[in-house]
Amino acid sequence: MTTSTLTDSPRPAVATAVSGLTADAAGSAGVACAAGAPDAGVLSRLGAFYRAQSARRERRHDLLTIGGWSLVATSIALYLADGGITRFATLGGAVTAIGIITGLVATALMCLMLVLTARVPVIDRTLGQDRATTLHAQLGRGMVFGLLAHGAFLMAGYALEGKTTPVATLLDLWRTSTDFIWACVALLMFAGVGISSMVALRRKYPYEVWMGIHLTTYAAIVASLPHQFSMSGLFAEGTLARAFWIAMFLATAGVMLAFRVIAPIIATFTHRLTVSRVVPVGPDAVTIEMTGRNLDALEARGGHWLQWRFLTPALALQPHPFSLSADPTDSTLRITVRNLGAGSARLAALQPGTKVAVEGPYGMFTDASRTRERVVLVGAGIGIAPVRALLESTRFAPGDAAVILRASTPDELYLLDEVRALCATKGASLQVLVGPRAGASWVPRSYAGAHLTDLVPWATDADLYVCGPEAWMDAVLRNADECGIPALQIHDERFAW
Repeated sequence: MTTSTLTDSPRPAVATAVSGLTADAAGSAGVACAAGAPDAGVLSRLGAFYRAQSARRERRHDLLTIGGWSLVATSIALYLADGGITRFATLGGAVTAIGIITGLVATALMCLMLVLTARVPVIDRTLGQDRATTLHAQLGRGMVFGLLAHGAFLMAGYALEGKTTPVATLLDLWRTSTDFIWACVALLMFAGVGISSMVALRRKYPYEVWMGIHLTTYAAIVASLPHQFSMSGLFAEGTLARAFWIAMFLATAGVMLAFRVIAPIIATFTHRLTVSRVVPVGPDAVTIEMTGRNLDALEARGGHWLQWRFLTPALALQPHPFSLSADPTDSTLRITVRNLGAGSARLAALQPGTKVAVEGPYGMFTDASRTRERVVLVGAGIGIAPVRALLESTRFAPGDAAVILRASTPDELYLLDEVRALCATKGASLQVLVGPRAGASWVPRSYAGAHLTDLVPWATDADLYVCGPEAWMDAVLRNADECGIPALQIHDERFAW
């Protein structure tokens, strides 16, 4: 192992190992490398394992993509097969048909976007929750625009067929159909949720307010259902379309109930997590250690995050998405938390014996996303915590892992001693970069212009894991792209809402 401590001082030659290892640590590293050096066959098997794992994940991704598109296509095909295609014989009928199709597509997207946030294990292990949430937001925008188009085309189509105006058609339906009124209310609610989810707006109010607004999605879904069965023959009894949509709605509701409600309750009562220790690890951070039963059944590993609820009067209603900061055991879990707000500040005052409700594990910031024998782990600030856990849990040959820790000040190098010890034991190189950032770069000013491949020459043939502040991660990922590291080998996870 080589260790370098790089500060904002005159820049040494890039990619040169700077001495910073004590004699004892260097001796330990040497022993680890010599005693643990595997033969070529072991290395080949490790690489083959990770490549096969990546191929399986890609196949799951393809199957999920095909499945999603198939649901949308089936909703259209059933309508066309049930006489919908005959509507295109007239202009008014064609406009009405387009309105019906946009509504069907929007409804299918609604079901898909709900499933994406249901935290279904196969989706989480294929996309990761942050990617699934991003896709959920994209489908949500498509759903809102689809519903708006649905209403506009239907009013225009009905008006053409009835030789009247869209406004007159709207007023007539408003007077004669309660289900139509509820459909209009649902559309306004969906639009409100969509507008509130725009990044520029949602950053103006707290997470709890945004979540409260977002929960109106479920009320909007309930309000929209009656008109789908009462205002057309699409879902008439005995039709294949009716069976298809009822099955779709029930499956979506079942998945949401199973994985967002029932599974967390079972996990909480099964594992009975309790805070055992709260240990300061810096001026503004603490490590929270928890004990429980049969934690192997959680199938958590280093790098995973879980949703935690600490069952005190002040914290019970606040879910916290924190990553593990150590590889779990059958009886212990550990997180490391920085004071970044009122909620996380209260965690430092947790008392041993506090009960913990848990949901998860989630995410792809684990070796489940590995594709190569070699690995580069880059962490900044509290992002060092999941990097430390991943370093402990993932497999590599001595010399095939590099760890880069980044901080503006030494106080922000959380868990540094633990990372250093793990690097020595497992034969990973460690570089510590301390100092103010160089403009939009991710490195200190003294390393302005340095690339990842300057620090780790073989980074293009390795998996790259990045965790830290969002703007800093963006800078690292831009640099990775400039270095030519393939996107499949880059892994990051974000908790921004």
